[in-house]
Amino acid sequence: MPLNSLLPPCSVLLLAGGRGQRMGGQDKGLIEWQGEPLIAHLQRKVRPLTDDLIISCNRNRERYAAFADQLVMDDEGDFPGPLAGIRAGLKAARHAHLLVSPCDVPRIDKALLEDMLTTANQQREKPLMLRHGEHWEPLLCVIPVALLPAFEAAWNAGERSPGRVMRSLDAVALQCPDNDPRLANLNTPELLHLHNTVSD
Repeated sequence: MPLNSLLPPCSVLLLAGGRGQRMGGQDKGLIEWQGEPLIAHLQRKVRPLTDDLIISCNRNRERYAAFADQLVMDDEGDFPGPLAGIRAGLKAARHAHLLVSPCDVPRIDKALLEDMLTTANQQREKPLMLRHGEHWEPLLCVIPVALLPAFEAAWNAGERSPGRVMRSLDAVALQCPDNDPRLANLNTPELLHLHNTVSD
């Protein structure tokens, strides 16, 4: 599929490396929703935006490989959290910006993804995070790859919150409506079932 030439080039990181505690320890990206693994829905949404699609995964690498250009793993064991995956993605990225998304937001749409890149391009040296009301969504973000040293320094100082790191770097907010259905995290069996009857 051709890339959208009107948007700045970016790498894309899909986060699928978590423990899946709310899913009973299952590998969340491979759980089926509307007949396909969650990762397949996200891959289809972001594929037109990039020629460098990275998936952060710590299990089932052979299954995730079909959806990615690159796979990365956390550099520490025992599922250290999403900041570890983001650091790995920043190190692997082939473009100047990295768009990040978790694997459990299959309702995100083309318009919002493009808005993220367009807004990030207006302040290219700062990270961008989605926000609805007063609530930040730190795992839906665009990060300049040049900020990798700042992320590494924060990690080495013991920080594990992506949101705190980005706010310390004067993050830009892309405001979304309160209760925006596109941001629904389908991260429990109950939420998957609730949303399964609604068309994608």
